[in-house]
Amino acid sequence: MGGTPKSFGVGDFMAQAASAAARTVILTVDDDPGVSRAVARDLRRRYGESYRIVRAESGESALEALRELKLRGDLVAVIMADYRMPEMNGIEFLEQALDVYPGARRVLLTAYADTGAAIDAINIIDLDHYLLKPWDPPEEKLYPVLDDLLEAWRTSDYRPVPTTKVVGHRWSAQSSKVREFLARNQVPYRWYSVDTPEGGRLLAAAGQDGERLPLVVTSDGTALVAPEDSELAAHVGLATTPTAEFYDLVVIGGGPAGLGAAVYGASEGLRTLLVERSATGGQAGQSSRIENYLGFPDGVSGAQLTDRARRQAKKFGAEILTAREVSALEVNGAARIVRFSDGPAIAAHSVILATGVSYRQLAAPGLLKLTGCGVFYGSALTEAPACSGMDVFIVGGANSAGQAAMYLSRNAKSVTLLVRGESLSASMSHYLVQQIAEAPNIVVRTRTVVEEAHGSDRLEQLTLRDVATGETELVDAQWLFVFIGAAPLTDWLEGTVLRDEHGFILTGPDMTCDGQPPPDWELDRPPYHLETNVPGVFVAGDARAESAKRVASAVGEGAMAVMLVHRYLEQS
Repeated sequence: MGGTPKSFGVGDFMAQAASAAARTVILTVDDDPGVSRAVARDLRRRYGESYRIVRAESGESALEALRELKLRGDLVAVIMADYRMPEMNGIEFLEQALDVYPGARRVLLTAYADTGAAIDAINIIDLDHYLLKPWDPPEEKLYPVLDDLLEAWRTSDYRPVPTTKVVGHRWSAQSSKVREFLARNQVPYRWYSVDTPEGGRLLAAAGQDGERLPLVVTSDGTALVAPEDSELAAHVGLATTPTAEFYDLVVIGGGPAGLGAAVYGASEGLRTLLVERSATGGQAGQSSRIENYLGFPDGVSGAQLTDRARRQAKKFGAEILTAREVSALEVNGAARIVRFSDGPAIAAHSVILATGVSYRQLAAPGLLKLTGCGVFYGSALTEAPACSGMDVFIVGGANSAGQAAMYLSRNAKSVTLLVRGESLSASMSHYLVQQIAEAPNIVVRTRTVVEEAHGSDRLEQLTLRDVATGETELVDAQWLFVFIGAAPLTDWLEGTVLRDEHGFILTGPDMTCDGQPPPDWELDRPPYHLETNVPGVFVAGDARAESAKRVASAVGEGAMAVMLVHRYLEQS
């Protein structure tokens, strides 16, 4: 069987790719046979060479088709459904289809009179788009929409790619950190405990004995042992290196304020770079459900909101770097120099600081060594499934703690909310206070703090103290989630921008004294509302002194900061 190995050209590769993509389905359902055939005809004309077009004439038959596709392992990229169908309308069908193919993009076909229902469906079933019938010509009204949805599907974590594998110990802080990093950056992965057969096989294949964990095997087969975030990011497809040395705008921080600034900056023609040290979304990205954000009456998870904002920013051309930490901000003439902690630097005409805040650490004895081993700061949603049927404790009295309590109470045996103050109403939104009061398995203990944590390799018990009486109580506890205070991530700006005594950044009028600009201010005009004492450097979101600490206000400040950047650039 000798001879020269066969080589594959571009044509062979494209043929194989088309064959693989042909297993991916676009499904359409309409109870009018004529309309159904017309939809399928238009879809085949544009996408028939790369996708299978499957049509159905009722919601029930379409669900049956989806279940058969699922059993065969086929992929479904887009589902299009007519709104007015008997027995099961389009919204009801798409809601059930969501359980079968949660990653498929969902489109509702509707008449002009039903647009109200279509808009409601955006929140009810997370609808991606609605199309008015008729859509002639399809080249203008159908295909551009489908092209965008297919591209979004291909770049999502439902695309057909090999999965990253993580082998670790259930109660390892480093293993928990890696899982949280992958989850928050929406990198699909499979978890294997080190004591399972498959976990052992993966360790053996990588030549590891399990002493150093976790082991991460990337989709291309690269084995990483106890990787840092930057190394992990570089191997799972996240951008970590800027493509240019100079930008119009550099946004530091990828929470709601930073993402808002990136969207508006890039959409308005500024060459924009967003730098995030961990994962986009910030604290809001860890929220299980945000119910008071404008336009989402049924709520939206932080992960969903972050994913949409990230895709939106990239759509407009913004670059997003992950797992890169900024260590210094310098002024060099008209340029603002952003220096990374590992040495390199980039320059920009303007900078928006959207670094957000972090949860403060509890100082009680025993907590430090158990962090990641039953004790978590923030929601740590990757741990939520393991809390099923168990007793969970949450420290904190603000919205983030309340949202976590409601989310965990779905499956936990009990959730105990520990609040230092007299009540929740002082720091938590009214709607959350009401929900918690109505939840049968949530208990609120006011005037209570954690005195000490106990456990060898994982959390086992907590000592609680009543701050009014001083009495203590020992309780069994396997899970503790902490949401206390807000420490701004601004220490690296010491000596560059003005901050208040708590580290929050001062801007605009907050820096002036008797109407006078801050010391060393070189311009004739006073600082703009969100501008720091360094011209061209703005701040948005939670890191700003006296900010509202709400998602909507952070997004708004990100957009407003971009408007002020334009004003600054026009006058420079």
